[in-house]
Amino acid sequence: MVAVGWASSAALLSAASVTFVFTSDLHYGIHRGYFRGDANVEARVVNAALVRKLNALPSARLPNDGGWRADEKVGAIDFVIVTGDIANRQELHPLRIQPAALSWQQFESGFVAEFALKNARGEPAPLLVVPGNHDVSNAIGSPNKMVPATDASAMAGIYNRMMRPAIPRTSGSYRYETDKIQVARQFGGALCLFITMWPDRGARAWIEGELRKVPATMPVFIFCHDQPDIEAKHLTNPNGRHEVNSHDKFENVVADVCVDGPTIEAPTTTVQRELADFLKSHRNIAGYFHGNSNWNEFYTWKGPDRDLALAVFRADSPIKGKESGTDETKLSFQLVTYDTTAQTLTARECRWNAKGKQDGDAVPVAWGTSRTISLAPRAK
Repeated sequence: MVAVGWASSAALLSAASVTFVFTSDLHYGIHRGYFRGDANVEARVVNAALVRKLNALPSARLPNDGGWRADEKVGAIDFVIVTGDIANRQELHPLRIQPAALSWQQFESGFVAEFALKNARGEPAPLLVVPGNHDVSNAIGSPNKMVPATDASAMAGIYNRMMRPAIPRTSGSYRYETDKIQVARQFGGALCLFITMWPDRGARAWIEGELRKVPATMPVFIFCHDQPDIEAKHLTNPNGRHEVNSHDKFENVVADVCVDGPTIEAPTTTVQRELADFLKSHRNIAGYFHGNSNWNEFYTWKGPDRDLALAVFRADSPIKGKESGTDETKLSFQLVTYDTTAQTLTARECRWNAKGKQDGDAVPVAWGTSRTISLAPRAK
């Protein structure tokens, strides 16, 4: 069942408690080293197994861990968010990786088409997607050689799914400079913001406008690909014509220019400080969810000057997880539950392949670590 379509950003879902799934970095087009007894397993096979585990999730029981809804049945899922890298970068080295068009087709046929989760009203749960640096690089070009040199299929697909333009974008008509994913939706009294890559200056201006539409006490969550302490290589090249090239190696997937140095080894203190200042002026931004560097982690981002306390949630990747890449029992996604009346959110690590080669569709998920936070405006 395909979970697409939704009400306008102004629509407020009435459920008192909200449950959603958070995962990232599906990387269609490459292989996982080992999975359930087989070696060199295609991403489409691994991700298909992930979808089947997601579809079975409502019948699972939450752990008795003291978090929100502890020891209850999972039940309905209000939405699922994937924070990027649907398609792997279509590089030539060391082997030719399939074009983004084929990776996006595999995502639609093997993930979207098989997705069967429903919300509390029995409607298809929205499957929300924001792009990652691999998706963007496929569209605009990369410092590394790609074949074809560009293919915007995945970016056009993500844009059409999230933005619902009157005229759908195609691989040929999609333009990264103007076609940004910026979606605001309210779920259960919280404002969820889905953005392209990272909260750069342009995204922050849009977020500012969305925040003016809601009370200053409403909890806000940001979903994007990059971590708050962004890597320099994802910023725009500060050299010469600011282009993507094999010498400077900047990817130009974020519009902000790297002003702290001319190489991708430069710090990113300036742009991080600008983001931190923005967050300090909007203390109802309660959570930040990202992929890119992939392992399950719940942490607090303090900003470059250590004067901030933002709850951050980092997701594992089914294909390129830092820990799960070599230990398949650590493959995970996060199940997040919150209630804005209770002002509480609990994120739980959900290990969906905990028995390794003995795992399968009938094996229940296992629970790992968790974090519970307050949804009240932050003190700093």
